[in-house]
Amino acid sequence: MRPNMNRTKKILSYLTIACVFLGVFSAGAFWYWAQKRPLSLSAERVDYLIEAGSSPKRVAATLNEAGVAISEQAFVWLARLTRLDRKIQAGAYEAVVGDTPKQLLDRMAKGDMLQTRVALIEGWTYQRIRQALRNHDNVKQTLPDDQDAVREELGIEGTALEGWFYPDTYVFVPGTTDYDILRRAHHAQQQVLQQAWESRSEGLPLKTPYEALILASIVEKETGHAEDRRRIAGVFMNRLKINMALQTDPTVIYGLGDRYQGRLRKVDLQTDTPWNTYTRNGLPPTPIASPSRAALEAVLHPEQHDFYYFVSRGDGTSEFSRTLAAHNRAVAKYILGRK
Repeated sequence: MRPNMNRTKKILSYLTIACVFLGVFSAGAFWYWAQKRPLSLSAERVDYLIEAGSSPKRVAATLNEAGVAISEQAFVWLARLTRLDRKIQAGAYEAVVGDTPKQLLDRMAKGDMLQTRVALIEGWTYQRIRQALRNHDNVKQTLPDDQDAVREELGIEGTALEGWFYPDTYVFVPGTTDYDILRRAHHAQQQVLQQAWESRSEGLPLKTPYEALILASIVEKETGHAEDRRRIAGVFMNRLKINMALQTDPTVIYGLGDRYQGRLRKVDLQTDTPWNTYTRNGLPPTPIASPSRAALEAVLHPEQHDFYYFVSRGDGTSEFSRTLAAHNRAVAKYILGRK
């Protein structure tokens, strides 16, 4: 009996050693898989979206569905052993060739999300902004076409959306809604407008920040030449002070809407709309586009002068005149091509 017992003990001992060795080998293989072995991807870059509250198992399933081949059970164990299972953040991520399971997990735990961007350009109308958001593949469409409904959704006071979105480049996570981007742009415009209004020059013929927004949108559309902005703003201020019609073509074009065919005719200038500053004195009822910070600053710190007229020279700059006679000569020279 005794020899058999010794033999049994030896066998058990060998089995124990084998199990320990197997365990160490398995653990080593597991960590090699987790940290060293690149995952197989269906493409060089694979984008995937992790929803809020996703468990490690759900995350692994999402990866597989997106085209990242990964063992669900192994990923679950990796997340638990590293105590990152409760730190996975919802959002859009990217897996690239060479990524390991541990790298993906670390990225999701840190919230190192995939980001993209959309540019809203100064001088764009609300319709142009909405079109840019609709055309962006990574923007989730949620807003209705009805502008009044959008205005109520965003909490914008007044009757119009025009001018209330700050032109800038907005970085966002793929899957972000059009509402979220517009909300950010609206908040930015509110801040920029309020800051500019609080530091405005004295004696301006503007009663409210909204009037400044309206005039800034006109200045934005009248020139792209930075050096002319304050002088053009000064022309409009001089006209407002004496209740002289602003007579600015961009407002007429805006009022025509789809009827504008690329060239203003005499009949267009004579067709009355709320935005026709040839037929109506004062500011139009709403902005005509999204003004930049520079346009707002120009309006709230206009150049002091005695010019009442200006005309484009055709090279982006403007010719300024003090009298109608001088203005007519400038029009003949730069618009009609007369010497």
